[in-house]
Amino acid sequence: MQIAPDSVWPSPPKLLCLAGDEVHVWRAALDLPQDRLRELRALLSGDELNRADRLIRVQDRSAFVAGRGILRDIMGRYLRIAPEEVSFSYGKHGKPSLDRGEAGVLRFNASHSSGLLLIAVTLDREIGIDVERVRPLGDVDAIVERFFSEREKMEFRLVSPDVKHEAFYACWTRKEAYLKAIGEGLGHPLRIFSVSVLPTEAAGFSAQGLSSEETSSWALRDLRPQGGYAAAVAVRGPPWSLRCWQWSGSAVPPVSR
Repeated sequence: MQIAPDSVWPSPPKLLCLAGDEVHVWRAALDLPQDRLRELRALLSGDELNRADRLIRVQDRSAFVAGRGILRDIMGRYLRIAPEEVSFSYGKHGKPSLDRGEAGVLRFNASHSSGLLLIAVTLDREIGIDVERVRPLGDVDAIVERFFSEREKMEFRLVSPDVKHEAFYACWTRKEAYLKAIGEGLGHPLRIFSVSVLPTEAAGFSAQGLSSEETSSWALRDLRPQGGYAAAVAVRGPPWSLRCWQWSGSAVPPVSR
């Protein structure tokens, strides 16, 4: 199984370069001190500030400001421009992309859960990423039976009870990463494509209605950004290598047990 170990998340070099056969994944904490949040808030556009201020809960506003500010900081490093100069556009399902002519080949996707942010970046490829805090669910079997594909259901029925939640989140993040890569989100039927279920298996993929060539053009890879989290990245195109970076603004948030 291909997993990015917890330890392999160094600080990035000062001069950041992204090769055509690379995928970069960044991790960052969203729980930041107020002075750092003020610095990041100053990078946001008017529309982003309005979105943040419409959020009712203080922690949601802080997480939005931190996430969007960190995203701007990272995109600015690749584009060699100031973070506040980065401009975004959005697809019909809300997937963001860079709204800048010379950055047309730079693609990214972001996901956050329980204070942990992951951002995946690549060149001229469809890409999606998802991270979830592994936590107990009320009736995981019922969720699987309702939403997952027939193949996934059959595999999940064979999972031992002590690893069911871990298997669920491994499967879910793999599926969600693919949905985000194609820009569809959860409006796309979850039953018409399958991923591998077991956390100890490589993150395989197959889909109804796709040719074998199209199916083989996708690669899923599990990530281990921190203990207590499941994550996966989905990328379309030729073979690629993964590099992981720690955003230098803060340490990764602790997981309470």
